[in-house]
Amino acid sequence: MKIAEVHNFLEKNKIPSYRLKQIIKAIYQDSVSSFEEISVLPKDLREKMLEEIDILPFIGSEVLVSKKKDSYKALLELQDGKKIETVLLKQDGFWSACVSSQVGCALGCRFCATGAFGFSRNLTSEEIVGQVLFWKQYIKKYKLENSLRNIVFMGMGEAFMNYKEVKKSIENLLDPELFNFGVRHLSLSTSGLPSGIKDLARDFPQMNLAVSIISANDEKRSDLMPINKKFNLKDINKALDYYFSKTQRKVFLEYIMFYNLNDSKKDANNLIDFVKSNSRPDLLHVNLIAYNTTGEEFKPSPRATIDWFRNYMLKNKINTTVRKSLGDEIKAACGQLAGEIDKA
Repeated sequence: MKIAEVHNFLEKNKIPSYRLKQIIKAIYQDSVSSFEEISVLPKDLREKMLEEIDILPFIGSEVLVSKKKDSYKALLELQDGKKIETVLLKQDGFWSACVSSQVGCALGCRFCATGAFGFSRNLTSEEIVGQVLFWKQYIKKYKLENSLRNIVFMGMGEAFMNYKEVKKSIENLLDPELFNFGVRHLSLSTSGLPSGIKDLARDFPQMNLAVSIISANDEKRSDLMPINKKFNLKDINKALDYYFSKTQRKVFLEYIMFYNLNDSKKDANNLIDFVKSNSRPDLLHVNLIAYNTTGEEFKPSPRATIDWFRNYMLKNKINTTVRKSLGDEIKAACGQLAGEIDKA
């Protein structure tokens, strides 16, 4: 919902300004899905707003639900007909919303379904926070247990390539009169754009940051993630040095594990060297993630290999955990969002 649009609507219709606060509270905090539900407003005002203003910037939606009902994936049709996906995951008893920042992605990472579809356009801040509103309404409508606590910018697109709108959406998510999320309940994942890492350090130093490393060998990483040809591992490390100087906050290194590709002892040693070459290796935490299948080109590393890799990293004093992946059943896991729902 565009607040400026509501404000102009109220002014044009000579409605008292205090109504705006009532509408904002109902939409952003009480999670109403229709102006008809805002009982404190006069009936004629509710009806007129229903005709002229959209709460959500979507014209259609479709939701897939996992068997355990701990993962939900929504396909949302934007007002121009383009489609994005967003995910709701249950973690530690609370809900986390994974939001998209772009329609598609221009980076073309070989293992990512989003990248395979190419880039269409950036999302507006209203379209980004609209995904959060959608899930808040969904949780209320279907009476899901517990509340939405975490927002992660890990959906479709590279958030730092749309940073102007992403920044606006983060400001809205933190605004006490709107969503009122705590900054440490917000996370952003990047393929490693140095300028974005520095921007986040300046603008939101308490927000969580994750960087997709995939491989700590430049040649191998460039093959899997073409962006590495422009911003390589040294560039990322320099940006992380700056980040730590400003924030003193932990950064997560996302390491997706592929069978016989980046899961050998040599690969582990490369990663250890990368971490230890940083000015603050104690603030780098490696998350090992089994590859979520998006095609036939790659296979995930066996669990035994992942466990060995973790133990080897720990033996070399690198903070490392194996991250549990949710949503694979409905193709809602990391790297699987493609702007279409496959029911097969």
